[in-house]
Amino acid sequence: MGLSVVGRRETLAHNFLHRSAFLLRVSGGSPKRTALYASHLETDAKMVDFHGFELPIWFSSIQEEHLATRSAAGLFDVSHMGFFRFLGEGVRSWLSGIATQEYLNFASGRCGYTHFLDHDGRIIDDMIFAVKSDTEVLGVPNASMVEVMLDWFTNLLPEDASISIEDLSDKTSILALQGPSSSAILTEVLGEGNSVGRFRCKDIAANDLGIGGWIQGTGYTGEAGVEIFVQNRDAPGLWSALLEAGAVSGLVPVGLGARDTLRLEKGYLLSGQDFLWPGLGIEPDADLPGDFLARDTAETAVPYGLDIEHGFVGRNRVLASLESGARWEGLLCLDRGPSPRPGHAVLNGEGEAAETLGYVTSGGPSPSLERRGIAMAYLDGVEQGQEVWIQASPRRRVRARVCQPPFV
Repeated sequence: MGLSVVGRRETLAHNFLHRSAFLLRVSGGSPKRTALYASHLETDAKMVDFHGFELPIWFSSIQEEHLATRSAAGLFDVSHMGFFRFLGEGVRSWLSGIATQEYLNFASGRCGYTHFLDHDGRIIDDMIFAVKSDTEVLGVPNASMVEVMLDWFTNLLPEDASISIEDLSDKTSILALQGPSSSAILTEVLGEGNSVGRFRCKDIAANDLGIGGWIQGTGYTGEAGVEIFVQNRDAPGLWSALLEAGAVSGLVPVGLGARDTLRLEKGYLLSGQDFLWPGLGIEPDADLPGDFLARDTAETAVPYGLDIEHGFVGRNRVLASLESGARWEGLLCLDRGPSPRPGHAVLNGEGEAAETLGYVTSGGPSPSLERRGIAMAYLDGVEQGQEVWIQASPRRRVRARVCQPPFV
């Protein structure tokens, strides 16, 4: 007999809820509510306190929402994420000097991914950015890092005040429409003029809903889709219109539980769990060696976020790590057993003499792979295809293969 629906929910949600303690320590204070809070209650969403926001972890179940996003479409409320506007002559050159990505390589209307490192080369945060023009760039910092990143950027602003930053986070709602049917649904609701390709971006064009804002072909699921940035007052109407138009195509509202399993299957980093800036003064939730999550861009093995040819803050450590050191690797479990979880050791054998190669930072059962265990871990001295063992419980090691994500 398989797990009951409730059992599947609890198992898939375990990592997500366990991690919320870290997120709440970062955000602090009582939880906030997004402009879509009432909409979520109307659909009986299971709400949790996450990043200091009351947000849905699921609407039906994590498993169902995950698979619907892969096969049809899912709609996410990600309004807890931040939203910055960088303005001024030379803004792209300035950002290039403090980011691992070379902003000058991106024309207007293009998006990209980057890390921001401290002066010792350790990742503070990652960010999706959008180049609107030569004098305006938009950025989406992680929810728990909005204040931290705003302070970091402000301290690095040119003394001549040629560059300025606006924090639009509290004024902006973000809806993520993801999945193979997302383009057709978007076109039906907002019109053909608002169709954007992958990592393209633009102002929202005139539409029947009469809303304005910003739209970009980005997301955190690995599927085709968009993120739509609108004023808070426009969010409930847009949410309802998308769900109504997409119902026939299989669109479902999706909580943050499935957002986590979707990103894990594609091998996407999670701030605070797969890297953690020591400057926060916070210990990770998982049982890991001291500063194990203090990583640089080379160690995370995310090539699309790094242009090593230009100068940027923290570059020396990245150069050294490119020569040798641990890498963030994928692990596909070959045997059934307890799912890999953050903090689990990864070893080179089954016996007592086996050596530790590293530790899992993200892991769990994959909904797309019939709940087979998958994980991401920082490992030293391994090769693609190598068999390793995950210490999935005090008495059980699960055999796994080192692989290159995505898993699906």
